Amino acid sequence: MTADTPATPPTARPVPTERTFHGDTVTDEFSWLADKELPETVAYLTAENSWTDAATAHLAGLRGTIFQEIKDRTQETDLSVPSRKGKYWYYTRTVEGKQYGIHCRVAVGPGEVDPPMSDDRPGEEVLLDGNALAEGKEFFALGTFDTSPDGNWLAYSTDFDGDERFTLRVKDLRTGEVLADEVPDTSYGTAWSADGSALFYITVDEAWRPFRVWRHTVGRPASDDVVVFEEPDERFWVSVELTRSEKFVVIDTQSKLTSEIRVIPAETPTAEPFVIAPREQGVEYSIAHHGHRFLILHNKNAEDFALAYTSADNPGDWVELIPHEPGTRLESVDAFARHIVISQRRDGLTGLRVMGDGSTDSYDMPFPEPLYHVGLTGNPEYDTAVVRISYTSMVTPESIYDVDLVTRQMVLRKRKPVLGGYDPDDYEQYREWALAGDGTRVPISIVARKDVARDGSAPALLYGYGSYEVSIDPYFSIARLSLLDRGVVFAIAHVRGGGEMGRRWYEDGKMLTKRNTFTDFVACARALVSQRWTSAARLVARGGSAGGLLMGAIANLAPEDFAGIVAQVPFVDPLTSILDPSLPLTVTEWEEWGNPIESADVYAYMKAYSPYENVTKLSYPKILAVTSFNDTRVLYHEPAKWIARLRATAPEGTYLLKTEMEAGHSGPSGRYDAWKEEAFVLAWALDVMGAA
Repeated sequence: MTADTPATPPTARPVPTERTFHGDTVTDEFSWLADKELPETVAYLTAENSWTDAATAHLAGLRGTIFQEIKDRTQETDLSVPSRKGKYWYYTRTVEGKQYGIHCRVAVGPGEVDPPMSDDRPGEEVLLDGNALAEGKEFFALGTFDTSPDGNWLAYSTDFDGDERFTLRVKDLRTGEVLADEVPDTSYGTAWSADGSALFYITVDEAWRPFRVWRHTVGRPASDDVVVFEEPDERFWVSVELTRSEKFVVIDTQSKLTSEIRVIPAETPTAEPFVIAPREQGVEYSIAHHGHRFLILHNKNAEDFALAYTSADNPGDWVELIPHEPGTRLESVDAFARHIVISQRRDGLTGLRVMGDGSTDSYDMPFPEPLYHVGLTGNPEYDTAVVRISYTSMVTPESIYDVDLVTRQMVLRKRKPVLGGYDPDDYEQYREWALAGDGTRVPISIVARKDVARDGSAPALLYGYGSYEVSIDPYFSIARLSLLDRGVVFAIAHVRGGGEMGRRWYEDGKMLTKRNTFTDFVACARALVSQRWTSAARLVARGGSAGGLLMGAIANLAPEDFAGIVAQVPFVDPLTSILDPSLPLTVTEWEEWGNPIESADVYAYMKAYSPYENVTKLSYPKILAVTSFNDTRVLYHEPAKWIARLRATAPEGTYLLKTEMEAGHSGPSGRYDAWKEEAFVLAWALDVMGAA
């Protein structure tokens, strides 16, 4: 140890603060950590970082090795498969040693059909170089990257803090000039008018809720911009986009339970938006423009969603196209000039259904592996019979195919390179099932080297999320190979609250059934042990954001079942946050978690599972919490308070807090920095598993 190395972990000064709801008074001794302007807050986070550095110093060599393994397996200078839009092929390339992508295009050659994959691309235009924009910055992220229909303009927005508040700019792609008419504090998403004269964008309210749509006239100052739509209901978020047909600007207003969509003809950007279907509590729908009609994917009397259509000229009654089929969750619909592609899931797996225009005949695309994930990707063209899909599994790197919807022929355009002699035949993926306490079968996806002994001796990492109907489908990871090649079993627990098994799976893991998410994960952990994949002494759990809530909950619920827990940007103080409607996201979240302000039952239920509320003098597993100071979605003080209370209440445990002081919800923004962060987490997990 050096003179600057702390000898003991830091302790946060307790300052008791009381809150009272529904006759229940709670003392929070660490609420002061929510004040990020307080020098003592920054000093505490800095001290925690110093302690984490000291406590993990013995892993420096392993971290460096894992970082190098990730780097050595990655083709650093690479090219995405170009996507055609109008007269150009658009793509992103990466360059060895550079943190960020470079966005480019080349003109489509005479008679050219296949995307140009050569490194030699005559006439390449660099539209945006993330490395140049990020120069001198600790953090960089793009919010929107949107070319106008005629290819003359580029709208892009940048965030240099990680707080997801973007500055919007317009670039003239004919001259390379960035116009002076920039707009600060915008949200994600933009939409162009048909002629590129007008740009629609979104701003947020004080609670960071996207709520207002503006129309900007290119070349005019932002002070001339016009409010097109404003959503007063704090439960609803607003987004904006242009349909693939480029005929309509879509203003999508969504709460967790209810939808309302307005459109503006892209050829008349000053027209008033008109409603496709007025909001009806509990009815969700999305649209895709398809010739004379709008396709409508909806859940009205259809829990797993159905597909209908209505007139594009005079929206009204819905005509059924695909009826509701319980157990087959229709997730999205993509319209092309002569075809419709429906993204769906059944039995825990994703799939794609194709329909020809004007026909109810359909077919499902076949895929070869028992576990996989597939979806559409990069399809800006409307008038095409060839669509692009992305396919991956736990052993197959991301693979980009072009699919002819008429002949059903699939052409592999690119498989993500994995350098260093990766052989998928060295690994095998499995689907196992756990039995929850109420008799529900919970799927688990597993990948391991074929030579790993199934005798309970292997180390394992179990990942989970389980909220917002988000599905953690089987996927490939280069970084994960650093675990697998050290004999680690990797598993995903597809717990309730996610969407893996359809809408009912989600409904059974939210609001007053949220506890199912946590007990499902514990059941999966115990199944891995009983099925001889691992032992509790060598099992590490990992989750982030709402999955971080899961991590905090299982730490209190079943600490004996885990050797360690990694909680990234964890939502571990949910009750305190959901009780404060002034915080970002809170009001919109009431339809996910319940409203504990109005309901004593919701208050009591949330208090019973909140990780921070339920810290007691247990024998906790080792815990690593990773957060970001500028995170807007899960504020840094939740994990900071959690670690402080753990250390004060159960001081014999090992708890580490790592705060990225210049980052947001997704952590470090550059790819090399992200690899270093991942190497840090994996080295810690391997050490806890006894596999370092």
